[in-house]
Amino acid sequence: AAAVERRLAQFRAARGSAAAAPRPAEPPGKAAAPEAAEGPRAAAAGPGGGAQVRPGAAAAPVWARPLLLKVLLWAVLLALFAELELGLPFFILSLLYWMYAGTRGPAERRPGELSAYSVFNPGCAAIAGTLTAEQLERELHYRPAAG
Repeated sequence: AAAVERRLAQFRAARGSAAAAPRPAEPPGKAAAPEAAEGPRAAAAGPGGGAQVRPGAAAAPVWARPLLLKVLLWAVLLALFAELELGLPFFILSLLYWMYAGTRGPAERRPGELSAYSVFNPGCAAIAGTLTAEQLERELHYRPAAG
């Protein structure tokens, strides 16, 4: 508990000194340089210290996010195909592609991850929450009599 209180006091002191002395505006390329110099100290501060997001760190601009760019490109292409009176086929083909891209093959699974289909798991192991035939039979036989 004392170590946590000490780290909290260090954080508050660092935050207070950073708020008191405003930094000059830096170009985006040089924004990571001061944090890189603090890397060993931040890593010693706690687990994952270098990977923590700092309040003053610059976030990526909205227009540079890959998902947003993909959605915008798809919307522009949909509008183009709709203008060519091919909007519905483009939309249906897009849905088919998303279903294909969204499914992962067995080689793409993480180590130890089970498939939702027990026949693909080692020893046909079922995932948690699966209703098996044996469980259903047990529950039917031990059911109280009606009436």
